[in-house]
Amino acid sequence: MNEASDRLIEAGTPIFRRTTLALAAAGFSTFAVLYGVQPLLPVFADAFDVSPAESSLALSLPCATLAVALLVVSPLSEVIGRKPVMVASLFASALLTLIAVLVPSWHGFLALRALTGFAASGLPAVAMAYVSEEMHGRAVGLSMGLLIGGNALGGMVGRLIAGIIADHASWRWGLGTIGVLALFAAVAFWVTLPPSQRFVANRMRWRQVPGTFGQHFRDPGLPWLFAEAFLLMGGFVSVYNYIGFRLLDPPFNLSQTAIGAIFVVYLFGTISSAMTGEIASRLGRRKVLWLAILLGLGGVTLTLSDNLVLIIAGIVLVTVSFFGAHSVASSWIGRRALRDRAQASSVYLCLYYLGSSVLGTAGGWFFAHSGWTGVVVFFATLYGLAFAIALHLSRLPPLVRTDS
Repeated sequence: MNEASDRLIEAGTPIFRRTTLALAAAGFSTFAVLYGVQPLLPVFADAFDVSPAESSLALSLPCATLAVALLVVSPLSEVIGRKPVMVASLFASALLTLIAVLVPSWHGFLALRALTGFAASGLPAVAMAYVSEEMHGRAVGLSMGLLIGGNALGGMVGRLIAGIIADHASWRWGLGTIGVLALFAAVAFWVTLPPSQRFVANRMRWRQVPGTFGQHFRDPGLPWLFAEAFLLMGGFVSVYNYIGFRLLDPPFNLSQTAIGAIFVVYLFGTISSAMTGEIASRLGRRKVLWLAILLGLGGVTLTLSDNLVLIIAGIVLVTVSFFGAHSVASSWIGRRALRDRAQASSVYLCLYYLGSSVLGTAGGWFFAHSGWTGVVVFFATLYGLAFAIALHLSRLPPLVRTDS
């Protein structure tokens, strides 16, 4: 065994626990900052006198700027290192969130949200590259699942805090609290994450960057995984963007606190991402991905009911489906991309966040014209395409022996 492989982090070791704890804190911070505004979209619509689709820009804009910035920040991490980029990202996004709550105008608030997305871009793809480089192959699936579990926990806590505080104080206090928590998470990440041991700095020639991205589109599997990110995230965020509008109206008439509490189902996403990642490492990603997507299609049909229990059950299944499928697809990226992994991860996440931005806002058109049924049809179309792609990927010959 060579020296490089000796330094690979094995599952179950103290350094594995330390590393995954740090990465979970980072995922918590990024998702809380980005998605903490989601239960507040009806509040923004009332406070700033904008439509549901316009209010969704508070989430769609930072996702769009994050998506574009990923394509620049990820190559930068190949030069200056993984940890410095991630630390700067976490601190900047937390501070911008705290500044945004002080801005009185809708357009000023959106501008700060867009900058927050740009700042947050230094974490997602770089963290995926860090995991692929530092973890042993047997630990990658579990580690990626725990990272995504941190994302789910951050999304849940951010939404829950924002919804409850908005109901009892104001949305500014809710979002400000999220900013403070994100700042603490940034400090924890900075102190806890071990420095890279297997990272090798490259001298980046920016004129060559398009070529390094282009090589991933020549792979027979990676472009389909990129498409999965776009479709899966677009459908998932559409459900969460507009379910609050439905539940505020009759016959449910839920409070903002009750709607925020529904996001507790993100706990199921935290669990499913880690479990599905581990199962995929054992059975093979191609055998698990299509099953996870099929679960979401079944779940969304339950949300057509007027029974609140069935609606919540459907949201649980959609959440488990999404985080499980995302865990499988994102870990598969690192196994197929044999070089320039940060760029491959950044393309995947660029499409992931563009799905949140573009398709998440497009879902508002379906909601405005056909109500919740329109959102369900929109989701089913996206996940139907994702299911077909997953079946195609299941028949794809392995690129290397570890691609399963």
